[in-house]
Amino acid sequence: MKLIRKIDELTAASDSLKNSAVSIGNFDGVHHGHQKLISRLTALAKKHGGPSVVFTFDPHPVRLLRPEKAPPPLTWTKRKAALLSALGVDYMVAYPTDQALLELTPDEFFRQIVLEKLGTAALVEGPNFFFGKNRGGDVKTLQILCDASEVTLEVVQPTEDDGELISSSRVRSAIADGDIDSARRMLTSPYRVRGMVTHGAARGSKIGFPTANLSAIDTLVPGHGVYAGIAHLNGEPFQAAINIGPNPTFGEDEHKVEAHLLDFDRNIYGQAVEVDFLTRLRDIQPFPNVEALIAQLHKDIEATRSAS
Repeated sequence: MKLIRKIDELTAASDSLKNSAVSIGNFDGVHHGHQKLISRLTALAKKHGGPSVVFTFDPHPVRLLRPEKAPPPLTWTKRKAALLSALGVDYMVAYPTDQALLELTPDEFFRQIVLEKLGTAALVEGPNFFFGKNRGGDVKTLQILCDASEVTLEVVQPTEDDGELISSSRVRSAIADGDIDSARRMLTSPYRVRGMVTHGAARGSKIGFPTANLSAIDTLVPGHGVYAGIAHLNGEPFQAAINIGPNPTFGEDEHKVEAHLLDFDRNIYGQAVEVDFLTRLRDIQPFPNVEALIAQLHKDIEATRSAS
């Protein structure tokens, strides 16, 4: 997989992109609906003898047009590229979104981006695809433009889970509610956040359960709860019990993300850690005393070992 993040990099890759099969969208989270679409994308790329290309926007257009309504992302760019690469995508373009791009009409977007920059031979989209200024183009518009340019268009129907359509917004809602199990069922890989390890109150260390306090998380933080997961430190995985929310036993109401890495005793302050969420263990709750809290933490650790 090659990740392209600059316009000049996209121009330089023009020869490699000829006869490409392209899908345009946000692909936030990379869920099973995306996987179904990518399956058709890679098949069409093989048929046309070109690469498979996912074209995304960085940042998402809504962050420029209506920043107050922009939802928190589920993935950062490199994580999204890794997830798409695992599905067989050859190129991911994270196109720098600016006002000039947003002003392109559907016809201009198709000609300048789809044809000229991407060398597209085939397009794969969902039925709710919109493009161009003010989302003025839809799949019907796209079909007309593709027919006129001899570009193959395939529209892939959404995927369902538990009788409902899988979408990034539905995944986002599940994660915000702390329903990691539902989110994991819809995603192609466990939900992951990243953050920097900073100093906290060190209460965990004092009772024998040191935690890595994560700050500067740039994606959606799951709802309050205790979770079993995997922490990745410099590419090395460690089982982890993760606490999100306040610490009511000690009278603290600060929202925190803390990960207790099992069988781990290194100093990692100032380092970056990525955390996968595997399953939800329980709600945040106050305990009558420290001894009761410690007893529950032992149960959380054993549940984490089993979940991982």
